Amino acid sequence: MLELPRAPSVIPMDEPTLIQRSRQGDLDAFNRLVESYQSQVFNLAWRMLGSPAGAEDAAQEAFISAYRNISSYRGGSFRAWLLRIAVNACYDQLRTSKRHSGPSLDALLETPSFQPPSKDPSPESLALSAELSAAIQQAIAALPEDQRSVLVLVDVEGLAYEEVAQAAGVNIGTVKSRLSRARARVRDLLAAHRELLPDRYRLPK
Repeated sequence: MLELPRAPSVIPMDEPTLIQRSRQGDLDAFNRLVESYQSQVFNLAWRMLGSPAGAEDAAQEAFISAYRNISSYRGGSFRAWLLRIAVNACYDQLRTSKRHSGPSLDALLETPSFQPPSKDPSPESLALSAELSAAIQQAIAALPEDQRSVLVLVDVEGLAYEEVAQAAGVNIGTVKSRLSRARARVRDLLAAHRELLPDRYRLPK
């Protein structure tokens, strides 16, 4: 994703050491951090933007920004610090974009997190999975930016409220409030696609 020159090194390092060496300009150490978080950053950006190409650009920008500003990291959750940069990169892209088109069904099917659970899905289940994926992504894309980022960080990325608060730059109470509103909004939007939901998740009419 981020193409930086690699210096030869075979010394195993933990995250704090990688961060310390990155702060000293060690590109190999920073690339190891990129490898650890590139999938999570891309998935966050994809959910925020609804476009694989846009997500790739935002993730690239986030890692470049992180490398340039790693001296400003002051401890705490490095993941939350990095995802905050990624969220801001997504906000920048959303604000400069002239149109917000949703992903195609083909793009959804190519995304690993949207693959059907069956090892040998039928054409019907594949189509339903694609339609449900599209409905979910459209519901997320319809959320205000601040609610969208909190929903993705909690319900998709699985961050704790404390990490989300750090990533979003708000207090925990605000995180919970935005999350509650976002979940309610997504639930209402998915009600229009009740037939696509598995039986145990179907909303009452």
